Amino acid sequence: MDLIEKFGPVAAEKSINQYCPPKCFELAGREFRFVLDTGEEAGEYLLKIADGVELEWSFRGSPMKREAYECRKSDDWTYLLTFVIDGTEHRENHTFVIDLEQELVTFLLCKAGENPYYPYIIESHFGFGYIAIEGKEHTGIRRHGFTNDVTGTSVRWVYGHNMSTVHIYHDPHWYRITYPRSAVDTQEVPDSTKELRELMQEMPSSDEQAYYVKIKEAMYLVSVTEQNLEKILAERFGFRSDTLCFLDNWDRMYSIGRAFGKKTVDGEDRNLFIMIGKYGMPEEVDPGFFTDPNPYLV
Repeated sequence: MDLIEKFGPVAAEKSINQYCPPKCFELAGREFRFVLDTGEEAGEYLLKIADGVELEWSFRGSPMKREAYECRKSDDWTYLLTFVIDGTEHRENHTFVIDLEQELVTFLLCKAGENPYYPYIIESHFGFGYIAIEGKEHTGIRRHGFTNDVTGTSVRWVYGHNMSTVHIYHDPHWYRITYPRSAVDTQEVPDSTKELRELMQEMPSSDEQAYYVKIKEAMYLVSVTEQNLEKILAERFGFRSDTLCFLDNWDRMYSIGRAFGKKTVDGEDRNLFIMIGKYGMPEEVDPGFFTDPNPYLV
């Protein structure tokens, strides 16, 4: 029996979350009070994690609400926790980097419907702060924060046994994407992947808005949103201003993340919220990826 022949197509159907690590239940039963004192989304945020499936939350004194959540672990001390709020006119996603080692936290709030011209466009809003510990005063002044450390980096991210992309971090506020040149990535890739590649050839460039946050040495949160794809291709591309964030661990060259947004299939909108895992490897790219002008800026 050839197990690759038997299970390879099944694994490939998992697409971008084929290498996603198992759920992490270590925070079940814990309560957190995040003091977000820096950034756009300042305020006090309460999390009561009931079990491995659900939690309760309150932000800036709002009534406690209950949501299903996902959690993945990046290293021994650092967690990516995320959930979606449904039942409103526009869905929104709350994502946290919970850094127990430094007792710090990053909050990423993603909303659709804020742009009156492009209702699918998702915007990202950040808050940075510390984890309040009962009976312990937090005297440190350092916070997670935006950085340009990653600028000048290109890396091949491998999501599955026959799926990978190359990210080029050429600017502190933008990123570019391309595909590996190796034969393994040009043969036997899913038809859906080929179709997306062909559509992207119509774009002036692959530049999309990006945020880079330093969590600690060798660990960065990278948040990207496909806004230009939405503005130009819209339902033709299928993924509607999909926003992705990745907690990249450069010490181990792997990453965990989530994708949030909508996709349009046969004219019908479907909600998108999946967890992602990927592994990094070096990849050289044409120097133009770092130097070509951004066609979306004057």
